[in-house]
Amino acid sequence: MSWLARQLDASFRTPVERDHRQSDRAFRWRRTVALVTLAVGATLLSISLSIEPGDPRFYPLTLALAATWTVGALLSGPLHVGRIQGRSRLGRPVLQPIAVGLVAVGVFAVGGLMVAQVPPLEHSVNSVLDHARQGSLPLIVLITTVNGVAEELFFRGGLYAAIGVRHPVPISTAVYTLATVATGNVMLVFAAAVLGVLVGLQRRASGGVLAPILTHVTWSLGMLLVLPPIMGAVL
Repeated sequence: MSWLARQLDASFRTPVERDHRQSDRAFRWRRTVALVTLAVGATLLSISLSIEPGDPRFYPLTLALAATWTVGALLSGPLHVGRIQGRSRLGRPVLQPIAVGLVAVGVFAVGGLMVAQVPPLEHSVNSVLDHARQGSLPLIVLITTVNGVAEELFFRGGLYAAIGVRHPVPISTAVYTLATVATGNVMLVFAAAVLGVLVGLQRRASGGVLAPILTHVTWSLGMLLVLPPIMGAVL
């Protein structure tokens, strides 16, 4: 097996052995917390992205959203960092998920060039990017990072564990995508579906949230910094 094949296998395909069993009572508690968190989080997500770019209310609302995902994840039960198989031993996934995030940035950047040619889709992308163009970029970078971490703590942490052993990757991805539907933005929904599959497979393979967090944050920051000049150059 080639080096690249081994990396892909460890990152996405072959789960490491672990014991994350929980009692029936703890499992029911996870599901209850997950449902309440989803309801509150989806509502805050919809409200925050309906605010006009440049409106100062955007910042506290998005930070409240990050707090909702994080508190829900922590209240649901134990969260695991995760490990993947290295050349000779198990280790924390760091370089691989960052590389996956960078590749995803490249793919989405190419997609952005095509999207810019379709007015309805171009409008969907720019409606999100306008928050970065008209707001404080350092604050947007901070909020993007914090929310990326918080979403993974919940969707690939607390929620993933609440689903159980039957089809957690497609179910967690579907729930993540449906939560994004609340924004009414078709491009965000599409991005959530694609990203959800990637980080869901990472969660299954590694058994923890570190790999999904690093890929998500790398992808989010890349899109924040790369897409605006691409869209501006095309338009």
